[in-house]
Amino acid sequence: MITKKYVLGGALLASLSVFAQQEEPQKLEEVVVTDSKFELKRENSGKVVTRITRDELEKQEGKSVAEILSTVSGISINGAQSNAGQNISIFARGGNNRQVLVLIDGVQLNDPSNIASDYDLRLLDVNSIERIEIIKGAASTLYGSGAATAVINIITRKASKDKIAFEATSVAGTNESQNDRDFSFNDFQNRVSVNGTLDKFTYLVGFAQQYTDGLSAVIDADSNEKDPFSRYSTQVKFGYDFGERFSLTAYGNYDKMDVDYDNSFPLEDAAYRSFSKQYRGGVNSEFNYNKGSITLNAAYNSIEREFQSAFPNAYDSDSYILDVFNRYTFNEKFYTVLGLNHINSRTYFGEQETSQITDPYANVVYVSDFGLNVNAGARLNNHSEYGSHLTYSLNPSFTFDQQEGYLKFFGSYATSFIAPSLSQLYGNFGANPDLQPEEDRTLEGGIEWKAGTFRVSGTYFNRLEENFIDYVTIDPVTFEGEYQNVTEDFTVQGAEFELEGKLFKLIDLRANYTFTEPKDRQLLRLPKHTAFGQLGLNLNSGTFFSASYQYRGERSDSDFTTGEQVSLDAYGLFDLYLSQKILKNQVNLFVGLNNVFNTDYVELVGYTTRGRNIRFGLNLSL
Repeated sequence: MITKKYVLGGALLASLSVFAQQEEPQKLEEVVVTDSKFELKRENSGKVVTRITRDELEKQEGKSVAEILSTVSGISINGAQSNAGQNISIFARGGNNRQVLVLIDGVQLNDPSNIASDYDLRLLDVNSIERIEIIKGAASTLYGSGAATAVINIITRKASKDKIAFEATSVAGTNESQNDRDFSFNDFQNRVSVNGTLDKFTYLVGFAQQYTDGLSAVIDADSNEKDPFSRYSTQVKFGYDFGERFSLTAYGNYDKMDVDYDNSFPLEDAAYRSFSKQYRGGVNSEFNYNKGSITLNAAYNSIEREFQSAFPNAYDSDSYILDVFNRYTFNEKFYTVLGLNHINSRTYFGEQETSQITDPYANVVYVSDFGLNVNAGARLNNHSEYGSHLTYSLNPSFTFDQQEGYLKFFGSYATSFIAPSLSQLYGNFGANPDLQPEEDRTLEGGIEWKAGTFRVSGTYFNRLEENFIDYVTIDPVTFEGEYQNVTEDFTVQGAEFELEGKLFKLIDLRANYTFTEPKDRQLLRLPKHTAFGQLGLNLNSGTFFSASYQYRGERSDSDFTTGEQVSLDAYGLFDLYLSQKILKNQVNLFVGLNNVFNTDYVELVGYTTRGRNIRFGLNLSL
């Protein structure tokens, strides 16, 4: 098994390799795990994988998970720049929330009471994350339902190797719209963590808090009403290494979120407020034998949601997840995974409703000594309501080794599925127990070039949606209807381009561009063109400075007050960030300025977005 450290790489032009050679880069190679459940060098992976390291997260202190993910090629997150309590919509390669799967430490997370069964990213604290790996494209063969357009695997932080380590982060900032220039500090974030290693025992205990005020969710020129947001997160993790063959980790999380919100057409004297509680816990164990290992992930996730409004309601749901798989290495060229994934989901719609998924799956990776690499897999999905469904993937790539880098061509043909949610099957609004799973077919191909510390890549993708689940109105007067598998097929195509690298050990470059084109229908709030660019400067004195620009093109949205569709203008946001390490790098002071030019823009019709805001903070590590 390959276990080398990660370094950025690639090249845009041949001349860039000259700069990389002047830098004398270390021979370290990026390792990816999420694409195959094996540690593979990036040059041997044919998947489109983006990795956000802990170092990159630390250089964006104070930003949310949604804000950070929205800078990744192929991913557009609506609501990331709005009021902190705004609902988040993830668009990946033209898909929506239910076509993106969120994992934490490799375990599937969802909310069975949601219409889309999607996981709420607002519950996550950035400082608890070690790194994020994002797979673009279909990945249902390894990860099951929902892994149609992207898989976001969030890996949490591990305990320090010291006996005891302490870390604290504190952030304060403004939270104002473009027209509100009071410069009041209304955004506060704090986190503390104690962790360490005592012989074979590891421990980590952390607590995080955020309180944000000062911004109204809905634009209302006649009111000074504000909508506060608060979140509390508690994390515990304990591990024990029984020797070379067996290790065990147990963890538990409690997250609470309170949100004041506005309806786009509010009722008079109605209070709009939501409460969410999440209880998450589980165990991870790994047994190693001669040429392989057996991994067991067992987890429980419970989410309670309550809405106060003119029509109050509440939802409780929970999931039991079991994923056990055997990794076997025949030799340095041939790797296999055999696994079984079981998910039991439950929620209430007047009475308890449940569904079960039990899926055996297999994956094979072949790494030749002449450049050919193949990643292939299959999963037999067995659902308690609609029966069985087969998904499969074939992902070849070919790598030409070059001095201090490589040139790689890759392609993929994969199918995926999205199981109907419990809300769609049994909910109080449009339920249909006869629904079949949505089916996606993804075809992609691309090229990646690494020279020195530069890496540049381009990918074309074409995705076909079948059996799409949509709400179909039956009575145009009462709007009564039901969820159905529509007969139309939908195609989305596009391209992604990425550049990452380093110049003279001082300058970090990162840029990407995404083109997304739905062929058969119009998708609301999805821009055809998005781009992101960042230039970072690293100085030996411990100073880091970055300037970044994010662009979102024109898109359409529905105006709920008139029922008409409107066109939203393109916009670009320019951010600055500065940090300074002092006291032997134990203290990191930072300041960030977002939306420097106070650009006026719209993410969601009728809802507020953030103008120019500043944040200060420090991180203490002992």
